[in-house]
Amino acid sequence: MLLRPGLFFCLALICLSSPLVSPHAAESYIQLAAGPAADKPADGDKDDDKEELTPEQKMQKRFPQPVRVGDLIGLPVLDEGDSTIGYVREVVRTAENKVVLIVPYSAWFGWARTERGKRPVAVPIEAVAILARQINAVDMGREDFEEAPNWDASRGKTLPVDDNTLIALGRR
Repeated sequence: MLLRPGLFFCLALICLSSPLVSPHAAESYIQLAAGPAADKPADGDKDDDKEELTPEQKMQKRFPQPVRVGDLIGLPVLDEGDSTIGYVREVVRTAENKVVLIVPYSAWFGWARTERGKRPVAVPIEAVAILARQINAVDMGREDFEEAPNWDASRGKTLPVDDNTLIALGRR
């Protein structure tokens, strides 16, 4: 019984006598975020003089990385609100030598893994970015999916699952 009160007293003495954090430690770790630079326009203040980048140029700015085609199949495609639009069914090379992802799309049931009631839509690989085990449709919103024509399989050739292609990196 004498051991417990003594142990409690020693622990209390150690905690009170030596602070865990130095009183000056908080000052050394505080960093203030800088505001936007004066010479850079804000997101809403884009210069009209600048030319619009092509989808290929936008993709190059997102650091494209090689990925195995088979690893893209089945990944969810997300919109800007992190809602699932659909899942990648196949990766195709078109007659124009462009790589597109075929995503079965439905305005109401994009999250469902079934293809019933959905129509295939071709999503250019330049319009998406990979986010770990999901794909973000960065340059193609839900309204673009609504307006996109149905994909016709005769317009391209399915890439083998062992082939590699480039896809941009994304972050949130």
